[in-house]
Amino acid sequence: MAALSRGGLAAVAVEPIAQRLATTKGSFYHHFDNRDDLIAAALELWEQRHTVQVNAEVDAATEDPRERLRLVTRRAVRMAETDPVGLTLLASADNPLVAPVLQRVTAARLDYLARLYRRLGHPPATARRHALLAYSAYLGHVQLAHSTPDVLPRTQAARHAYLDLVLAALDPSPAEPRP
Repeated sequence: MAALSRGGLAAVAVEPIAQRLATTKGSFYHHFDNRDDLIAAALELWEQRHTVQVNAEVDAATEDPRERLRLVTRRAVRMAETDPVGLTLLASADNPLVAPVLQRVTAARLDYLARLYRRLGHPPATARRHALLAYSAYLGHVQLAHSTPDVLPRTQAARHAYLDLVLAALDPSPAEPRP
C-alpha cells in the first residue's frame, strides 16, 4: 500500500518492495504468485479499509441518515486527504486489475449514499442523483486536497464547517428521515 501510495502502480515492483522490507524476492513469491497477485491483494485491502469498513463504522455509530452522511463524508475526506491511493487508482482506471475494483468501489459508495438519501425521504431516482452529486463533490475535493491544498480550509473546525455546507448544498430539502 505504501508503494502504491507513493508512486502508483509503477511503484509496485517485487524487487524494490523486497528490499524495503529487508526480505528476499523468494519470500515475496512464497506469499504471491506474481506482481499482479500483489496488486490484487493491495486493491482488495484498499477496498476493505476505505469503503467496506468505513460504511460499517458509520452505520454502527448512528441510525440518523443525516448524521451518517456527515460522518461518512468527514471520514472519507480525511482518509483521502492523507492517503492518495484512491486518487492514484483513478489515474490508473484503465488498468485491467484496477478497473473492476474502481467500478465495485464506486458502485458501493454510490449505493450507500443513495440509501442514505432515500432514508432522508427522497424517491429512488432523486436519491441516486444526490448520491452522484455528493460523490462527484468528494472526488473534486480529493483532487483539490492533493493538487492545491491551500484553497481548502486549514483548521479541522473550518474543514468540518465547509463539509457541512457542502452537504447542505447537496441536499437542501428539509425532509424528515425515514425510519
